[in-house]
Amino acid sequence: MRNNRLLLKSRPAGIPGPEHFEADSVDIRPLQDGELLTETVYISIDPAMRSWISAAPGYVPTVAVGATMRAGGIARVLESRAPGFVAGDWVQGRVNWESHPILRGTQTQKLDLTIASPEDWIGPLGTSALTAYFGMRDIGGLRPGDRVLVSGAAGGVGQIAVQIALLEGCRVVGIAGGAEKCAYLRDELQPHGVIDYKAEPDLGAAIARECPDGVDLYFDNVGGPTLDAALANLRMRGRVTLCGRISQTVAAEPYAIRNLGMLSGRRGRMGGFIVFDYHDRYPEARAWLSYHLRAGRLKQRLHVVEGLDRAPEALGMLFRGGNTGKLVVRVGER
Repeated sequence: MRNNRLLLKSRPAGIPGPEHFEADSVDIRPLQDGELLTETVYISIDPAMRSWISAAPGYVPTVAVGATMRAGGIARVLESRAPGFVAGDWVQGRVNWESHPILRGTQTQKLDLTIASPEDWIGPLGTSALTAYFGMRDIGGLRPGDRVLVSGAAGGVGQIAVQIALLEGCRVVGIAGGAEKCAYLRDELQPHGVIDYKAEPDLGAAIARECPDGVDLYFDNVGGPTLDAALANLRMRGRVTLCGRISQTVAAEPYAIRNLGMLSGRRGRMGGFIVFDYHDRYPEARAWLSYHLRAGRLKQRLHVVEGLDRAPEALGMLFRGGNTGKLVVRVGER
């Protein structure tokens, strides 16, 4: 048996694509004590991956040129020398862009399929959902009755952020790009308002139209002009959660935010975070999310791309806005 991998070939200057990666295949070595041989089923495609392959250091070390691309995902155990794991178990861990990764049992989570399917574990119970949970509650201070605005609302994090706010009795408006994404929001998630930023000549005016009383909590997945427009509509003591800045990740020139003064004038606050900081509280978040999932009150659409070889294409799709929902690559058979 061999492990098929995709390695970082060169660092992209803009949107990453297949030309920045190369395939190879290696023999699978014997397992050592504490290790699992797994078969990858789903790979998560996330905006943070772009920063992982840049030359500039971020909150985690960059992926070295010539190294396997880093990624989290869902896999099945084929062989185990780790206590508590047996062949056939479903697990979540750092599978990378590999078909048959070897994982450390101490760094891998066994999935409880009695509460959710593997698709749910990479969707509404996955890292994107955890990001929405802690970003809304701990950073955003979500309160019932808040007027909430979410950008990137049809994406992996945004979908869950919208639903958390709705479940907490908030008035929610989602921003997305294009008719398909906006139709998904209106028809499936049903926030109180939807803004197609691609169809609006003045995004600030569109936010004012859909949020006539202003915004108590803005959950930002986009950055740039969208953040600026949201700041202009912030209510007194409003809050901004800085979750992502996907519009700026591959921008040729960074956008200069002009409305930061609104934070002082309206006594607001703005905070960023990394979901991994909350690792010890993942069970708390998953208990809440799984409760609402089982009750039929929480959902997440997966946008599935087939085949490990298409992972670079999927990563580029993320930055072109080509996905509706949580973007994943299916590597093995379900």
